Amino acid sequence: MFETVTAVLDWFGLCVFAVTGALVASRKEMDVVGFVLLAVVTGVGGGTLRDLVLGLAPVFWVVRPEVLLVCAGVGALVFFVAHIPASRYRVLLWFDAVGLALFAVTGAERALDAGAGTSVAVAMGVATASFGGILRDLLGGEEPVILRREIYVTAAFAGALVLAMADMAGLGRELALVAGFAVALGLRAAGLWWGLSLPRYRARPGREVSEIEGGDGC
Repeated sequence: MFETVTAVLDWFGLCVFAVTGALVASRKEMDVVGFVLLAVVTGVGGGTLRDLVLGLAPVFWVVRPEVLLVCAGVGALVFFVAHIPASRYRVLLWFDAVGLALFAVTGAERALDAGAGTSVAVAMGVATASFGGILRDLLGGEEPVILRREIYVTAAFAGALVLAMADMAGLGRELALVAGFAVALGLRAAGLWWGLSLPRYRARPGREVSEIEGGDGC
């Protein structure tokens, strides 16, 4: 039962992130090859980084090449239907929120299965959730979402942490996955809905100038 739940979440996350990659391609008015490329890169990017860091060779899409075919198919499909939503950017953000939450928990769960400790599992959850989106935005000429004033990495971190803590408490992986997903999606959704963001660093007026003029020479 647990393996089935994990597999469903993993596949759903792949498809959702592939959709976000294709939607970025639509915003840049790319051809179908561009749609497929961004869909595949976004879908497998985070998981590839996770497997490489954990030393899981070969990476998951080499063992399961159908992953590439599904992501490519999603990208090709979106090429024909991307014009339907009134606001592709809002659709992109909400699909990305779901993908972020899914990959945060499945990435952390895969790390735990590989024997990683809690802190490493949380880090792998964050990496799996965010790296594909970073590649998508860079290749699509967009400002990476992690650099915007939005709750993003924080949501992935919270979801992965909840999963790891719930697993340590012996609550069962199914419940841990659900709890972690709910926390990550809830935080990201709150950030999107109410425009929430973490406090930003603000330089003190005149501080940089005085430091340059009277620096210590280090």
